[in-house]
Amino acid sequence: MIRFNQVYKRYPGGYEALKNVSFEIAEGEMIFLTGHSGAGKSTLLNLIAAIERPSTGSVVIKGQNVGSLKGGALPYLRRNLGLIFQDHKLLFDRSVFDNVMLPLQICGFDHRESDKRVRAALDKVGLLQREKANPIALSGGEQQRLCIARAIVNRPSILLADEPTGNLDMDYAADIMGIFKSFHQVGVTLLIASHDAGILRQFGARTLALKQGELQP
Repeated sequence: MIRFNQVYKRYPGGYEALKNVSFEIAEGEMIFLTGHSGAGKSTLLNLIAAIERPSTGSVVIKGQNVGSLKGGALPYLRRNLGLIFQDHKLLFDRSVFDNVMLPLQICGFDHRESDKRVRAALDKVGLLQREKANPIALSGGEQQRLCIARAIVNRPSILLADEPTGNLDMDYAADIMGIFKSFHQVGVTLLIASHDAGILRQFGARTLALKQGELQP
């Protein structure tokens, strides 16, 4: 499903964010990505989503070498991906409903089908009753659930989450992880970047640990 083979990511000036990273993630796995701030977690997720390209090595998603994809092929790759960012990237000039609708509009979905998908996604994360609200009126935990709804509205087979519980209290964090667990149970492949040791112990999933850009044995 996801394979990194001797991946390096270098930035101008010679800084190496990732160094010789190799691993495989099978379809339907739930994996935690750990490491200190600046270890390369966000860079690794960005490579999977083709937001960035590897300097050397290969990133293969569902048999496709992401680094060699042309621009026109990227939207088709990303239809299989749900992305949850650290900084939410919510749009505060539109409603909860319209924030979730945006990925479907970009992909050209039929309006009637889009409405059904948006409401199904909001219902899944417990926000259906807030569909007309502005995101700024939501709590931190509700904003994170809105991000998850937007990420899953395309019904992706792979879900990437960058520190999804980093700014939440324990109760909200437990709610968010419960949502992820429900996706895992229906076969979605999850890669979750987290430094929360309690969550890692609770789920007992396989862990990929980064230190200064290198994958630890």
